[in-house]
Amino acid sequence: MDYQEVYRQWLNDEAILPEYRKELKALTDEREIEDRFYQELSFGTAGLRGVLGAGTNRMNEHTVGKATLGYARYLSQNYGRAKVVIAYDCRIKSPEFARLAARILAQEGHTVYLFRELRPVPLLSFAVRHLEADGGIVITASHNPKQYNGYKVYSGYGGQVTDEEAAEIFAKIQGIHSYADLPAMNYEAAIATGQIILIGEDVDRAYYESIKTLSVKRDLIAQHAKDLKIIYTPLHGTGNVPVRTILKEQGYEKVYVVPEQERPDGQFPTAPYPNPEDPSVFALALEMNRSIDADLIFGTDPDADRLGVLVQDASGAMRVLSGNQTGMLLTHYMLLALKQEGRLPKNAAVIKTIVSTESVQKICDHYGVTLFNVLTGFKYIGEKIEEFLQEGSYEFIFGFEESFGYSAGTFTRDKDAVVTAMLVAEMALYYKSRNMTLYDALMEVYATYGTYEEVTESYARGGRAGAEEIRRSLDFFRGLDLKEVDGVPVLIKQDFWTSREHRLDGTEHLLTLPQSNVIKFMLADDSWFVIRPSGTEPKMKAYLAVRAANAPEAHQAMERFRGVMDGWVQRSFEE
Repeated sequence: MDYQEVYRQWLNDEAILPEYRKELKALTDEREIEDRFYQELSFGTAGLRGVLGAGTNRMNEHTVGKATLGYARYLSQNYGRAKVVIAYDCRIKSPEFARLAARILAQEGHTVYLFRELRPVPLLSFAVRHLEADGGIVITASHNPKQYNGYKVYSGYGGQVTDEEAAEIFAKIQGIHSYADLPAMNYEAAIATGQIILIGEDVDRAYYESIKTLSVKRDLIAQHAKDLKIIYTPLHGTGNVPVRTILKEQGYEKVYVVPEQERPDGQFPTAPYPNPEDPSVFALALEMNRSIDADLIFGTDPDADRLGVLVQDASGAMRVLSGNQTGMLLTHYMLLALKQEGRLPKNAAVIKTIVSTESVQKICDHYGVTLFNVLTGFKYIGEKIEEFLQEGSYEFIFGFEESFGYSAGTFTRDKDAVVTAMLVAEMALYYKSRNMTLYDALMEVYATYGTYEEVTESYARGGRAGAEEIRRSLDFFRGLDLKEVDGVPVLIKQDFWTSREHRLDGTEHLLTLPQSNVIKFMLADDSWFVIRPSGTEPKMKAYLAVRAANAPEAHQAMERFRGVMDGWVQRSFEE
């Protein structure tokens, strides 16, 4: 159906809320109308995410309602009367979307456990398992700007739905053709009948107690946690209460929260792009640090599933550690500390994504720990954890992805900035006890295992034309018969869409990871690069990595690599 026809349907459909019909009538830009209606907001493995507003390609009560009804019918088919946990963050309309989803699920006969107030993503993941629910929903757009919101769906084991589940839910959503067919039970009536059950503090307490079991050097923490000075910013999000609670209960007395960014606020007034990967969000923390001289500075994104760490480098400048650097440091610390405490299992395992640093392979080899690689997206780490438990094969120690997502333990199945905050504080305390900073620790790890530098480049391409450009670019790299890069031979090309691996010696192998639109090239000097479309934003991403004897050599190699890659990408968009 043509986007203009869908646009007119929304204008004339009395089931559409008046505020949205008014918004649509005021539109004069044809490109804006096309972008709102050329497609339905896609339901992927992370659910929905998009700009707030009227239209099929926007986040609003109608797209959220349709997704929820489809999910409800999926649950009815597979579970009968299901139990679902719902959480939401601080974003615009998050409480409204959460309550609407609860009402629709209740109307369809399911029991809903709805958090009374905003909560972080990892607590939703925990609650699904803790309450023995069949699934979960969290309303969040993670680190996106204020114009966005999203809708993530979780399986009964606490991880985001698998590809197969997402496809089944999407099929149910596609079977809904009218917004008038979105029945929602009265909220107060649903509470009165027990179909919506409000939850909060009891689940929080169980979550905190589970987190504290992950402390490794407990004697060190008991004796010296009070000596560590920490500056923390929740970036106007959901991390404030849980992060401060767990740090306080561990004995960290000197925790200073950035006051301007302490309270939840979906407008994100001091951080328009509330992503701890962006150094600018730490400007207020750094200003605060002038009078505090903290040992550790970190921040969490609005839904508290990502965490960024600042360190002071050799020149005295403060900089944000990359997600790969934090992941590498935490992997090394966890394995080192567990071994020192005599608690490192013989069947220990670490999990990372294929676009994350390869430095941890050497670290895991050193400690005799098995490293598993999975596709991009923390849901694949969650799946692997569940597989270990079902098979009784490995004991999960730590997992991470380069986009600032980390977790430990098996009680959550998504990235968890609350857990990570506790572990980073413990790691900083350990190195402080050795008269070292986290930057010193980073240099020590590089000196032992080699110096790595990794970079992620994003190429934004919005709208229908942008989506086509991204498709052409992926096709370009898929067909690229690359023999060398800057004089370095290419050893392996992996295409996860065709599930084929081609090697320099002419042999071909079958890839066992799930099908995904990802292409990876590995070179003879341990450098590599990956091309993939973003799963949550209108972007294509290029991941580049190099390894060298020292930092200057690694940086020079990366600059050459980036230049070559940028040329290929621009060429791919033009062809």
